[in-house]
Amino acid sequence: MKAAMLYGIRDLRIEEVETPKPGLGEVLVKVKAATTCGTDLKIFQRGYVEKVIKLPTIFGHEWAGDVAEVGEGLSWPEKGMRVRGGNSAPCLRCAMCQKGSYNLCEDMVWLWGAYAEYIKVPARTVSLNMQPVPQHVSYEEAAITEPLACVLHGVEKAGIKIGDNVAIIGAGPIGLLHLLAVKRMGAGKTIMIDLVDERLEFAAKLGADYTINPQKADSQASVRQLTSGYGADIVIEAIGLPSTWEQALKLVRKGGTVLEFGGCPPGTEIRVSTEALHYGETTVMGAFHATPLHFREALTLISSGTINVKPLVTRKMNLNEIKEAFEILSMSKTEIKIAIKP
Repeated sequence: MKAAMLYGIRDLRIEEVETPKPGLGEVLVKVKAATTCGTDLKIFQRGYVEKVIKLPTIFGHEWAGDVAEVGEGLSWPEKGMRVRGGNSAPCLRCAMCQKGSYNLCEDMVWLWGAYAEYIKVPARTVSLNMQPVPQHVSYEEAAITEPLACVLHGVEKAGIKIGDNVAIIGAGPIGLLHLLAVKRMGAGKTIMIDLVDERLEFAAKLGADYTINPQKADSQASVRQLTSGYGADIVIEAIGLPSTWEQALKLVRKGGTVLEFGGCPPGTEIRVSTEALHYGETTVMGAFHATPLHFREALTLISSGTINVKPLVTRKMNLNEIKEAFEILSMSKTEIKIAIKP
């Protein structure tokens, strides 16, 4: 089969590799669509999550397709079924799993390899984190289940309530998914912050109430003006830079919550105002990945039409064009997600 093999930073090659055979409890899926992700772009541009992937490897982790082969010992799924699978499956046994923090499992099974004609789904993932895709849901939409699941985990941790004013730093794919999620949760004012006007225009079309370009207006002053001088109830950082992590802390009201969602480069640090943290009773939290329940919830929100992810797929390309796709994402101001069609 054809597969996109990642060897290092910006070293992505289309190669012929052996099509995997499903073993006991495993499933082989013919990939019909794999969507690009901000994490993929970070790995491509600078190397990332080295503890999760080992190079060289088949790249990609947001996918949906048709069951091509079913391994021994399975009564579900059936060959030909439309499915999507999570890129992780917890062990259910470690200390983190026993506390219910399945996203922090110490023995997680990770699944990479979506940018290929076929993907082999591990037995644990089949049993815990693979779902059937309804006929009316496109493969591209189903593939976006993964990032939406992560967003659902984050907004759940942040405890967003009806009427909360929410500021989101970053109008890329993850920031836009946060926007869609908090709008459906009954957020009050939604404020998108980004340096790219084209992305802010896109966010406005998706329902953002206000947009701010920090190159044209002071974001801190603007957010306070829009929130009667207080600051946002919830601030979500969806970029993954220490500078924007620190910026998020300046936009929140007293007693508010900052969700540092974007993953920063390894080894980086931020400075926090002890005065704001202590006297302002600011809650600062991180959010990583998602649980199998969030994956199921995400697919339900997509399939029910509660959250419309169709507009986020701004281009479709074939597998042979995968490197070009990532170069486009690196430079483009208007592309959000590209669907790779093996």
